[in-house]
Amino acid sequence: MTATILKQDTDMAHHPDQDQAQDGLYKLHIRGGNTLNGNITISGAKNAALPLMCTTLLTSEPVVLENMPLGLNDIQTLLAVLEYLGVKVSLKDGRATLQLQSDAIDCQTAPYDLVRKMRASVLVLGPLLARFKKAQVSLPGGCAIGTRPVDLHIDGLEQMGAKIHLEDGYIFAEAPEGLQGARIVFPKVSVGATENLMMAAALANGTTTLSNAAMEPEITDLGECLISMGAKITGLGTKTITIEGVKELHGTTHSVIPDRIETGTYMVAVALAGGKVTFKNARLDTIAPVASLLENSGVTIEQHDEMSFTVSRDPDQRLNGIDIMTEPHPGFPTDMQAQMMTLLTLCGGAGMVTETIFENRFMHVPELCRMGADITVQGNSAIVRGVEKLHGAPVMATDLRASVALVLAGLVADGETVVNRIYHLERGYEDIVGKLSSLGAEIEKKR
Repeated sequence: MTATILKQDTDMAHHPDQDQAQDGLYKLHIRGGNTLNGNITISGAKNAALPLMCTTLLTSEPVVLENMPLGLNDIQTLLAVLEYLGVKVSLKDGRATLQLQSDAIDCQTAPYDLVRKMRASVLVLGPLLARFKKAQVSLPGGCAIGTRPVDLHIDGLEQMGAKIHLEDGYIFAEAPEGLQGARIVFPKVSVGATENLMMAAALANGTTTLSNAAMEPEITDLGECLISMGAKITGLGTKTITIEGVKELHGTTHSVIPDRIETGTYMVAVALAGGKVTFKNARLDTIAPVASLLENSGVTIEQHDEMSFTVSRDPDQRLNGIDIMTEPHPGFPTDMQAQMMTLLTLCGGAGMVTETIFENRFMHVPELCRMGADITVQGNSAIVRGVEKLHGAPVMATDLRASVALVLAGLVADGETVVNRIYHLERGYEDIVGKLSSLGAEIEKKR
């Protein structure tokens, strides 16, 4: 299927496959050595925007989402899924505002051709099942960074009365009498399962309690949007979320929170390259574990107000080595692990990185070592010994966060770094070339 989303904007009316095919021809060329100075505006959070887009399936009324990162390939992929289902999609009041309306859903099947591109597509399962009492969703794809099963999504929906079976790579689900409230205890923390079940429970009969729920800011953002649609939810930001089902939800207008991972990534960029950058439309409170470690390493952070702050470092001052362990929120986010590992490659002394969330998230290590990094991997930990210099080299992106870690390395490496397979990068970083260039980086996308 060729998506017809946003027909009035020819730059955005394309099938997601075209992005990957095109970006396979392009590479990022980076010449390191420049300090970063100026202002940067953070985009809306991809990981918040994706579940927020799925809330449209819970109501026939329009859902308007502001501060949307519409330039991201992942957003375009989910828009293609929603349009396939029959959602009406249009731009409103500029490129960052999207209106979605699900008053004429003529399909409850999310096909393999679209869902395989991104794991977040499975988030249509709960809303479709809750409102239409049936759904057929392909098992999802996404970054190859380890096992991320949808078992927790399925188990939770089954506890709410859904009948589910897997066949030919699809999840077939139905709840002829509607979903029922239930007490659900997640055996491990799952952001996606918390989101899916929270949306499903909003229209269920009775009260649902989610224990050991995810506490990420994106979960709170989704909950606040659902509440503005008429849902009854308490406990956001805690390990126990309670949802009292209602008969129907209405439309709303909601602004997507700033992307904390994009924020953290550019903070690391300034820490590595040196200079002084003011962050706008950025919330320091959502990335506190990263900010704390950066300050421990020798970076200066000055907060101006709730939505802006400045990061600075004297380029002649060498950073200190630090230890990092990824944990569910409010711990250090796994999506910042690769970027911080790049930072450690140039710190004084040594630092240890321990990955507790995904078992295959050190794929950037061989590429960083090609650039002169000294990294030893032992199981789910990596010891990083700081070196004096990194050196430009051709490197290959293996997943979204690994790819940006290589870009960060290129900003401070001697000579030219060429990053291949940048379609990974453009799944999650909106206009990264433009933003870094505006700060003084020498970075170009070309064949």
